[in-house]
Amino acid sequence: MILSPLEQFEIIPLLSCFTNSSLFILIVVTTCISFLSLSAGYGATLFVPNAWQGLAEMLYTFVFDFASETVGEEVQPYFPFLFTIFNFILFSNLIGLIPYSFTVTSHIIITFGLAYAVFVGINIIGFKTHGLHFFSMFLPKGASLALAPFLVVIELVSYTFRVFSLAIRLFANIMAGHTLLKILSGFAWTMLSMGGVFYILHLIPLLIVIAVIGLELGIAFLQAYVFTVLTCLYLHDALELH
Repeated sequence: MILSPLEQFEIIPLLSCFTNSSLFILIVVTTCISFLSLSAGYGATLFVPNAWQGLAEMLYTFVFDFASETVGEEVQPYFPFLFTIFNFILFSNLIGLIPYSFTVTSHIIITFGLAYAVFVGINIIGFKTHGLHFFSMFLPKGASLALAPFLVVIELVSYTFRVFSLAIRLFANIMAGHTLLKILSGFAWTMLSMGGVFYILHLIPLLIVIAVIGLELGIAFLQAYVFTVLTCLYLHDALELH
């Protein structure tokens, strides 16, 4: 039987209203909480951190640095959310690389849910900060009044499509990488099963698979970083009306 490389993305019902996607969302959340709990648990001190605490502090410092540079001093109230979303996406991507696991960020409904939550939250922050003056961001300064209707429509469409760009960028990169891994792995296994000279030739796609796995580890981190950075940029626009 030839298995489709897209079969790994299939949603499988486990209970009446509980699927494999739901299960791995719980696993990701539990892993994030456990990781941060271990970093503040036994053996963690202020001056001599244990391995877990050291890793957690590296992630914390990394996210705080780029969030502060992007948003500015006003990032403090929003940093817990930014740090949480970075960790959720990162751990979702990393857990999805484990054989026979499931990558929740490979589904557009999950990434769109994250992006939509960010979009709604940023609009609430914008209206709370500026009131109706928030709409001024849709009309560039110095624009001609004759062009104002066209510019407002263009800016509004561009602004609305932020939620789609956030969702599609994460979903497409993760899904494409996992599909490529499945195809190359299946190709290597088929060549190995054929025996003969293919027993040696299968090492070529196998080495490519190993290289792609290394690339996927980098992409797992990069996509969490890109999603969070773009969230910071959109937050900065809402606060500063740029």
